[in-house]
Parts: sequence; C-alpha cells; structure tokens
Amino acid sequence: MASNGRLYYRNNRIKQLRAFCYTAQSGSISRAAERLELSQPSVSLQIQALEREMEITLFERRGPKITLTPDGKTLYELALPLVEGIDALPARFAERNEQMQSGRLDIAAGESSTLYLIPDLLQQFMGLYPDSPVKLHNLIGAEMLHALRHDEVDFAIGSMLDLPDDINYRPVYSFATSLITPPDHPLAERVAITLDDLASDALILPPRHLTTWRLVHMVLQQHDIPYQVRLEVGGWEIMKAYVERGFGIGIASNICLTGRERLAVKPLPDVFPRRTYGVMWRRGKYLSQPARRFIELMNPDFFSSSGDSQFDHNHEPSGNQVFVAAGGRPRNIGKSSGNES
Repeated sequence: MASNGRLYYRNNRIKQLRAFCYTAQSGSISRAAERLELSQPSVSLQIQALEREMEITLFERRGPKITLTPDGKTLYELALPLVEGIDALPARFAERNEQMQSGRLDIAAGESSTLYLIPDLLQQFMGLYPDSPVKLHNLIGAEMLHALRHDEVDFAIGSMLDLPDDINYRPVYSFATSLITPPDHPLAERVAITLDDLASDALILPPRHLTTWRLVHMVLQQHDIPYQVRLEVGGWEIMKAYVERGFGIGIASNICLTGRERLAVKPLPDVFPRRTYGVMWRRGKYLSQPARRFIELMNPDFFSSSGDSQFDHNHEPSGNQVFVAAGGRPRNIGKSSGNES
C-alpha cells in the first residue's frame, strides 16, 4: 500500500511542486495544506516523494518552523514560474479565447458579393459583435485562391468554377439570370422572352474571361442562336448604366437587380441555369468563432446536419454546385478562370 502511495505521488509532479512551493511561501505545511484544501499528511507525502526522486533535502526542520535548504532555494526559483504558469492557465486561456472570439475577421469576395450580398450581413454582424473588426479583401480568381491557401483570409464569399481539390465550396444563395433593357425597348413589352429575341439586338456583357459571358456563349451556341456583343463592360453597375442609356440589351444575374433601376427586367428561358453564391475555404482549415458566426448569418444551419443534405458528413461538396438548373440539379458550365461576375 505504501509502495502504491509513493507511485501516486511520483506520477503527479505538478502536485508535488505546487505543495513544495506553497509550503516554501508560507513557511508551514499546515498553512500550505489549508491553501491546497488537503490534509497535512498529504502535503508531507508529496514533499517527501519529491525529495526522494530528486535525492535532495528541500527543507530544514527546526521544531514547528521549516526553512529552505540551499537545494530547496534553487528548486523553488526553478519551480515557482512553472507552478504559477500552470495555475494561471485557465485564466490565460479564457483571456486568449475571448480575444479569438472577438478577433479580426478577414473575408475575400468579388465585386458582386461585396456590393450585393455582404452589406446586409455585415451590418447584422457588426451590430451583434461590435468588438470583432472586419476586413474585406476585394479578390477574384487566382488572387482569391492564393489568399485562401495561405490563410490570408478566413473564407471567401462568391462562386468559382473549376475549384481545385484543396478548396471547399458550399452554395448558400442562388439567383436567376434576366434580360435587362431600356424601359422603351420593344422587348420590354414581351410577355415571355425567347432565345431568338436575344439575337434581335446587340448585347452588353461582362468581359469574356468572366463566368457570365461564358454562360451566355454556351447557352446560345448550344441552341444555334446568332448573337452580337456590342460592348463588354466590367461590373454589373456599369452594365446597368449603359443599358439604361440605350447602348443595347444586357444579360445579368438577379443578384445585382434591386428594382430601383430604370430598366425593364424580363425572365430568361429555363435553359439559363441559376447561379449560386456561397462560402469557400481551404480544405482542413479551422474556422474561427467570428468566421462561423458570420457564416451562420448566411445560413443558420450551415454547420448542422440539417443544413448538409447536399454534402457529405465532413461538409465537403458533393460536386460542382456553381450553376443549378431550374429543377435544382447541379449543372456544369465548362471551365473558366473562376471569376465571379
């Protein structure tokens, strides 16, 4: 039984050192026991076990008083910072964790997400968590991938075709594609727009390296619809402005349409799939608490099983979900540079 007791104390080195340091500080085993909420024999056994293992004498005992030996003073100088560090660990962890809970949030996004998706989310987030500063990084394509891979951002919001294997994408929103015309354009009076109508006037589209241009080209080419691009412009707001001024008709994602434009907006045939926008992050990355809070504003069930029906149990995408057909099934639109507009 005594042998088992010695093994117990030998295997609890931090307890031995704590008992030793508290005894050295108070100059009394009884006061150390009171502080540790232990019995005096327990404290004595811990100190004795430490002395046996280190083959030194720690205290010089003179009646009821004890003082440190030279070896005891040396050990006390070495052990006290360790004991204080261990004892302060819960408070220091809580302090550091609180800093992480309210740490800076870095989000990458292209123009569409930054202008049309993030503002309302950011307003909610900053109202709920005023101590969490946010930095928005206006990135697309290769620059966004670099930021995700090198943890320069917590996550990205948008959509990207042909994602590499080390980046996860989970869609949250989806938007239809519409024809936009000046209010007095002949197509503005049509009840339903056909693909042939798109060949009746020159188109205004985003640049060729962006996803929308590739989508329009693919759909019209598959249906043998001739078309002419009069003007390529960068950004939905520029496109809307030039359509309003009568330069042509445009094909735009509904993400950019607020209803306040001086435009006629007409739904396009179902052969134009819906465009999804969601969250991208590096595979295997730990998402901080501020990041998770922001994402849950987009979809409260994002991290729960109920919000994971299209994904495996590790929250990995089950396939390319950037374009979704009218029936809700994923649709691939070839490869592109991955840019957002």
